[in-house]
Amino acid sequence: MSTNESAPLADAVTVPIPVEPEAPEEGPRVVTAAELAERAVSRETPDTPIAEAAWAAVRVLANRLAGDLPRPSVTRVITVANQKGGVGKTTTTVNLAASLALHGIRVLVIDLDPQGNASTALSIDHHADIPNVYDVLVEGRPLVEVVQKVEAIPNLWCAPATIDLAGAEIELVSLVARESRLERALAAYDAEMDYILIDCPPSLGLLTVNAFVAGSEVLIPIQCEYYALEGLGQLLRNVELVRGHLNPRLHVSTILLTMYDARTRLAAQVADEVRSHFEDVVLRTTIPRSVRISEAPSYGQTVMTYDPGSSGALSYLEAAREMALKQDQPAGSTETLATSVQEVR
Repeated sequence: MSTNESAPLADAVTVPIPVEPEAPEEGPRVVTAAELAERAVSRETPDTPIAEAAWAAVRVLANRLAGDLPRPSVTRVITVANQKGGVGKTTTTVNLAASLALHGIRVLVIDLDPQGNASTALSIDHHADIPNVYDVLVEGRPLVEVVQKVEAIPNLWCAPATIDLAGAEIELVSLVARESRLERALAAYDAEMDYILIDCPPSLGLLTVNAFVAGSEVLIPIQCEYYALEGLGQLLRNVELVRGHLNPRLHVSTILLTMYDARTRLAAQVADEVRSHFEDVVLRTTIPRSVRISEAPSYGQTVMTYDPGSSGALSYLEAAREMALKQDQPAGSTETLATSVQEVR
């Protein structure tokens, strides 16, 4: 090989070049809770679905601590009723109650359904020997002796129901002032509550009538399905009868669309029809179909504590906020609403 021929690159001698020593890497910066809340309120756009779910949970936590919902000047007693089963009455009752309570608002849930599903969802003991709403309605027991604290959620209480309540419909028939037994119990209940939510059974019997007489507002959950308005006219006529003869303050203040499936055209059509006929009574927020909402009661929880970042939890949180900010403005006669039902059907 000629001495003038260049050596291969691999055989070349490499001379290390001195470099400045790198500064030691800083450890991960700790983000404070205040910064998390600030980012959550500012609604920064997450990059991935996992990040979106995480930020949703942080937003819920930030809203819990914000306490920015107004407290009503007087206690709002809201009856959640619809004689059609499976429309989300109990689910709506417990999750709205939990949403309000997480904002520092004092809420009492009264379980008037003999199945006791609201008591189960709030992890309240309601076996046969527990003092319950039956004792209040039939035996005249003070409500304060029945109410239990919900341990998982501050500011939330529950008056449980047991299977004994199934016989109350018959036993109430022979009692004096049978329609106003719950109203008298609430009048004697001296604890300060901002909201009292009454979960009714899927019927229009004496238990539901007691709830109508005790409250001033009616909240109707409507499922976004074909038979959504089936029987709603009869419910509104019963509200009108109670209003005319027993409770002149009673009115339908809120309609909430539940089990909304954005993938189907039918759900959008039902929602549009309900909104067009009931106008301001319908909340803008809709509750989607959610596996998390269905799973939560099996763990003795509401979706607000079971999965606070889920779409169901965020929807109920927004519905509670909308209901609280709207306050209570008595609507027109329910006869007009009943006429609207006939027009829809």
